[in-house]
Amino acid sequence: VRQSGEVIIVDLEAPLVAGVGDELLSDVMNELLSKEWKKILLNLSRVSKIDSCGIGEIVASVKLGERFGSAVKLINLSKPVRKVLDLTQILPMLEVHDNEKEALAAFAE
Repeated sequence: VRQSGEVIIVDLEAPLVAGVGDELLSDVMNELLSKEWKKILLNLSRVSKIDSCGIGEIVASVKLGERFGSAVKLINLSKPVRKVLDLTQILPMLEVHDNEKEALAAFAE
């Protein structure tokens, strides 16, 4: 977890699968929201694998962020993650940016 101005960036490096990355993401999101972060980027460039639990946790993170008045965006989707999110038709429901610079600029708008 690192910071760029008013934006907190979570660099995920574990597979987002049941019992591993999904629990970690949930814990990190709960901590960030409890500290009232309003702009959160989830960097998925090093996430090589995702399953239904990981997808559920991403969607839950975005929804939880909305409930607390926070914006949660995704950046740098790895090819396997992008493919799964596209096949499950989840991708259109998420705000995804190709890189960190683009996402930071989108927060500034």
